[in-house]
Amino acid sequence: MTVDERIEALTARHEALTMNVELISRDVEALRASLEKQDGKIDKLTDNVGRLVGVIENLARIVERHERQLGGQ
Repeated sequence: MTVDERIEALTARHEALTMNVELISRDVEALRASLEKQDGKIDKLTDNVGRLVGVIENLARIVERHERQLGGQ
């Protein structure tokens, strides 16, 4: 293999590696964007669960009050 052939082969490998790095970079960016969306969904879910807990606590107080009223009759 001549020097020119080696340089050509190394250049082809360098270009292939460069393309792979660019593809991986795009994949990482897409993954990062997806994770950010998921993080927002988790925040909304956490808020909804908090509201649901509040509703359940209110219902439990109502049930306790009704039980006391029924037990007093």
